[in-house]
Amino acid sequence: MIPSIILVAETGSDIPRHLAQCYGIHLIPMHVAFGDVTRADNTFSPEEICTYYDRTGTVPRTRAATLEDFEAVFQAIHAQHPKAHILYLAYSAAASSSFQWGQMAAKGKDYITCLDTQQVSAGQCLVVLQVAKALQDHPEWTPAQAVPAAKEIIQRTRMCFVIRSLGFLRGRGRKNNAAVLCGNLLRIHPCIEMDHGHLRSARKYQGSMERVIPRMIREYAQRFQLDRRLLWLGVTPRLSPSARRAAEDTAWQLGFQQVHWLQTGGVITSHIGPGSLCMAGMV
Repeated sequence: MIPSIILVAETGSDIPRHLAQCYGIHLIPMHVAFGDVTRADNTFSPEEICTYYDRTGTVPRTRAATLEDFEAVFQAIHAQHPKAHILYLAYSAAASSSFQWGQMAAKGKDYITCLDTQQVSAGQCLVVLQVAKALQDHPEWTPAQAVPAAKEIIQRTRMCFVIRSLGFLRGRGRKNNAAVLCGNLLRIHPCIEMDHGHLRSARKYQGSMERVIPRMIREYAQRFQLDRRLLWLGVTPRLSPSARRAAEDTAWQLGFQQVHWLQTGGVITSHIGPGSLCMAGMV
């Protein structure tokens, strides 16, 4: 069946490739700069982010999807499905200029609607896939019905992540050497929350990631009274298998009925570093 509404998001959503294909979601490439060399996200292993930092002591820089990226994808979709409406569910506008370029590419095209998900990585992934499932359940929906439903999903989505090492923050110029050394010695792990699209430092945890992650999941799920039907967990490279098991065991203990995993791509890995975890759910 020819889709009446087609979803678009950036690769920074970290939507698993097989799910993007299943739901016909088109992904706009964001970019990562390794010094003078810029590469499209999703074209290399995120482990390369970590090895680059190990070798150079600096963190690759992320770059938004460009106007040309959006124009190419929008034009290709419209050429193939001229009667379809494009619903672009964007990476947080407060965290990237990607949304701005998407809006510019959509200007004057009444067959494109742009919405800021106010999320990144697992949070954006959750929003896009929940909208995709709603469209699958309601193939008769017009944009007038789909857009309010998408906005409601965006309003209900919550996300946070916990960072293993402060070294990446130093590499991005956000921490000095003394603060990093002290934090690493004390095994301090910042928890960052998405707050209306902005990344906010919520609190700091202390101890091993195997102990910190379950505590963060419990506290965040209880504080926001997350809907126990669904939880997304995202991991950056080098998170230990024992920490992953602790995360999933905690989710089951809290009564989550579905627990899905994603591997972060180059964009969010560049921001939070190796051995980190993010979680996203709905209220």
